[in-house]
Amino acid sequence: MYIPASSSPSSSLLRAASAYSPTRFFRSSFRNLTSTNQASLSVINHHRRSLTSAAVRSFHCSVPRWSHRLDWRSPLNLRSEIRAFNPIIEQLQRKFATMAAEHPFKAVLTSLPRPGGGELGKFYSLPALNDPRIDKLPYSIRILLESAIRNCDNFQVKKEDVEKIIDWENTAPKQVEIPFKPARVLLQDFTGVPAVVDLACMRDAMHKLGSDTSKINPLVPVDLVIDHSVQVDVTRSENAVQANMELEFQRNKERFSFLKWGSSAFRNMLVVPPGSGIVHQVNLEYLGRLVFNTDGILYPDSVVGTDSHTTMIDGLGVAGWGVGGIEAEAAMLGQPMSMVLPGVVGFQLSGKLRNGVTATDLVLTVTQMLRKHGVVGKFVEFYGDGMGELSLADRATIANMSPEYGATMGFFPVDHVTLQYLKLTGRSDETPQQKRVYSSYLELNLAEVEPCISGPKRPHDRVPLREMKADWNSCLNNKVGFKGFAVPKEAQGKVAKFSFHGQPAELKHGSVVIAAITSCTNTSNPSVMLGAGLVAKKACELGLQVKPWIKTSLAPGSGVVTKYLLQSGLQEYLNKQGFHIVGYGCTTCIGNSGDLDESVASAISENDIIAAAVLSGNRNFEGRVHALTRANYLASPPLVVAYALAGTVDIDFDKEPIGTGKDGKSVYFNDIWPSTEEVAEAVQSSVLPNMFKSTYEAITKGNPMWNQLSVPSSTMYSWDPKSTYIHEPPYFKNMTMEPPGAHGVKDAYCLLNFGDSITTDHISPAGSIHKDSPAAKFLLDRGVERKDFNSYGSRRGNDEVMARGTFANIRLVNKLLNGEVGPKTIHVPTGEKLYVFDAAMRYKDAGHDTIVLAGAEYGSGSSRDWAAKGPMLLGVKAVIAKSFERIHRSNLVGMGIIPLCFKSGEDADTLGLTGHERYTIDLPRKIDEIRPGQDVTVTTDNGKSFTCTVRFDTEVELAYFNNGGILPYVIRNLIKQ
Repeated sequence: MYIPASSSPSSSLLRAASAYSPTRFFRSSFRNLTSTNQASLSVINHHRRSLTSAAVRSFHCSVPRWSHRLDWRSPLNLRSEIRAFNPIIEQLQRKFATMAAEHPFKAVLTSLPRPGGGELGKFYSLPALNDPRIDKLPYSIRILLESAIRNCDNFQVKKEDVEKIIDWENTAPKQVEIPFKPARVLLQDFTGVPAVVDLACMRDAMHKLGSDTSKINPLVPVDLVIDHSVQVDVTRSENAVQANMELEFQRNKERFSFLKWGSSAFRNMLVVPPGSGIVHQVNLEYLGRLVFNTDGILYPDSVVGTDSHTTMIDGLGVAGWGVGGIEAEAAMLGQPMSMVLPGVVGFQLSGKLRNGVTATDLVLTVTQMLRKHGVVGKFVEFYGDGMGELSLADRATIANMSPEYGATMGFFPVDHVTLQYLKLTGRSDETPQQKRVYSSYLELNLAEVEPCISGPKRPHDRVPLREMKADWNSCLNNKVGFKGFAVPKEAQGKVAKFSFHGQPAELKHGSVVIAAITSCTNTSNPSVMLGAGLVAKKACELGLQVKPWIKTSLAPGSGVVTKYLLQSGLQEYLNKQGFHIVGYGCTTCIGNSGDLDESVASAISENDIIAAAVLSGNRNFEGRVHALTRANYLASPPLVVAYALAGTVDIDFDKEPIGTGKDGKSVYFNDIWPSTEEVAEAVQSSVLPNMFKSTYEAITKGNPMWNQLSVPSSTMYSWDPKSTYIHEPPYFKNMTMEPPGAHGVKDAYCLLNFGDSITTDHISPAGSIHKDSPAAKFLLDRGVERKDFNSYGSRRGNDEVMARGTFANIRLVNKLLNGEVGPKTIHVPTGEKLYVFDAAMRYKDAGHDTIVLAGAEYGSGSSRDWAAKGPMLLGVKAVIAKSFERIHRSNLVGMGIIPLCFKSGEDADTLGLTGHERYTIDLPRKIDEIRPGQDVTVTTDNGKSFTCTVRFDTEVELAYFNNGGILPYVIRNLIKQ
């Protein structure tokens, strides 16, 4: 939360803040939570055409790099800079004043007085509209409404759009389209590198088309946190953080140099260096502003991010959600996001969590409930008396998991808990919540939540802890699927004995080989982190020890976590159990778990052991955590420690001992589990406001390795054709000012035929590059040794690697292979079994288009732009599925791929489609003859014909399709301006 250093938080000023009831909210929060110096940036960006390029460059280069080119901490510095450009600024101010006078909603622009006299700024007051419909709107919808009113220019945002939002109760069920302009954009490095690559490539395209390359610049603040590149190579060592960071820089020096170049080449872009923390935790603890002040106009913070867990900020009362990288780039460049006005599910919380129940148990319960209810494409808004019993960290944990329960956003309106958190984190009492109208309702009594974990393959497959042993045995017996491994009865008791560094060891089905306290979901939550420390402490005191062959790790979300673990004295006990800090970033949850010890890996592979990973993350899709852990369970950090101590998931914690203590007696789960009071006492005494302040005062100073990176000063990037990390993509190779127009598909082959729940991990894996894959061959041919392959996620700046990594997940189940698992397919014309990339290139070389058949929830999981870019580069022209995950569908449109949905009750199997047919999609050739959501006919070469719904959901998406994708659309629009 950016706040001027000279500001002093005042409870009396903040007390009245409620969850975007505009008058109360603005009159309190804005007094302390403003970034007054964003003003001139907005004027210059919005009126950049009135400035010479030299003037713009000169202004921005005079301001510190670490604050989006604006020294928001020093009003005096800003005023001196403004005086230097006084004639220009005065001209802009007159122009802005003229525009303000013409604003359709100027009548509701309301002054916010400064205590003691003067004015803090103005805001668009929703109550001043005197419309009774507004009083019933969900708080999350009111944020969309305020944005529409403030940005209303009757061009990009029209008065009719405002009316649609005001009439939300009637318009939302009709799936109407609205524009939305977020206040800022958030990136992490896996998604940030391709975004900066695209921006650099767009500048090249502008140059080739004879236009002004400086138009390619972010027009809203962009925060990029480098957090996804650290891998768990070194564990169980006091030196693990330094050792892993050195390896991180060795592997990623070229990527990091490129991002550092981008932070200076593009205005309004902040890059937070490696080793600072996980993007979502940094966003929650530091980057989230809550309130903006731009040129004296006050408005709520809102953010879209290229990581689906951007929703974590919703716990702070900031509206935020994940979008595709392609969509985020357009938002950076000033394009309004087109979205369907969502329904809002009201989720009432009551009661209080029972003793020993964690926030993770709560979020897994909520995730299961909401998945069952069905919230895809909707906002979820939490309310009720139970809200006051949840800390802000607990709320952020629930909000973080929005992608897992399928919602666009899991929103917690601002209240007294929010304000207390602002004070705790150094950014700076109770308000009742009014009754709101929602599209549908759910209710949960917190007292009914019980300890649980989730798995073994999906986040919403919750298992109560008391049922875990029985559930595990069912999974062994069940046929292969989300809850099954089909292990024959006679093989279920198999024991694989091996030697671990000269010590006898053994593995069974269900043995834990990875235990990781990791990911943004839980590492931001002091109660579960300190709870894990208490479990470790009690276990040490009783004489229990984690087996040495289990790969244990602790990756905090920020430096604050380390400070309070040290303050509490609990890090010592975590270290004794092998949970040394390995780095600050997203590790095991994204697949950066590193290699298992060779002896462990061999024991698993040679004996076909179904090994388990237990992690405090939010994703456990098959093949994501580690290639050798086929069972992956999400659990709270204390449970991660407990399962590591037990060494297996095949245990009933209620009845079976975890191990034998130093006195020879059995130690049970209840012996090591801390009470709610013990955890609360640890939080109260160990989590201190100055920890947040000291951590984030230093965050932008970088580290020696980052600071030593040298980068060119040019604003155009010099592409190195030999680079295997950063490569100029081919998107704009033959681009002209004339859009390619709409197109159907004729006689396309089926590249892949999938069932349900194909994730973006299946489509574009982020983890290790398999030694026999097309991507590996590409790298070996260019002199890259296997030890230097790094991960797919780290090579997202190179389209040649990523195209070869598309559909490269080793757990891919493709019906064309009749049940065989792996990254291959059948080349239909010849019947050959080939890697997917090789088959796609055969089709492309022969001039054949391809399509993909899929089941329900196609593209669920992380919001990866490469899951759409990759198929486009492989020549995929359409995906026909039962349903799509929200972000992935928009990404497909953004890359010019047609998303089609089977009619209700139909799919490839019911229609008798095998994938060996050739497909023709009868789409009108003129874009004005295509309507969002219209039906189209698909025919095959063997005489089958069926109807599908084309999933261009808005007129804007049709415009993207007509232009061949969102980025060519943006370029053509910028050139025309």
